[in-house]
Amino acid sequence: QVQLVESGGRLVQAGGSLRLSCAASGRTFSTYTMGWFRQAPGKEREFVAAITRSGLSTHYANSVKGRFTISRDNAKNAVYLQMNSLKPEDTAVYYCAQRRGSVVVTSFYEYDYWGQGTQVTVSS
Repeated sequence: QVQLVESGGRLVQAGGSLRLSCAASGRTFSTYTMGWFRQAPGKEREFVAAITRSGLSTHYANSVKGRFTISRDNAKNAVYLQMNSLKPEDTAVYYCAQRRGSVVVTSFYEYDYWGQGTQVTVSS
């Protein structure tokens, strides 16, 4: 059974930075594409970023491109989301997700496993 545990969310002022981490259980982490999604109150869950199994290719939502960076460490079974220049509209619960296969996709329906989420709040 795969388990994903996010951490690093907290209250931060606009313009600040945060680094989210996601620790994954299991021995096959390097065979999964990893993604980050977020969900604000009253809104649908939306794609934020994804990274291929090797870490060589990444993809971002337009709203975070240039501010957020996704990375992974397959030796540590971990994926990260570095968030810079945070805005109040980035406030949401952030979820780590994992999918089988090598293709980066943006639909949350395509992801197989999810973490419990970590709250990020950006104050103005």
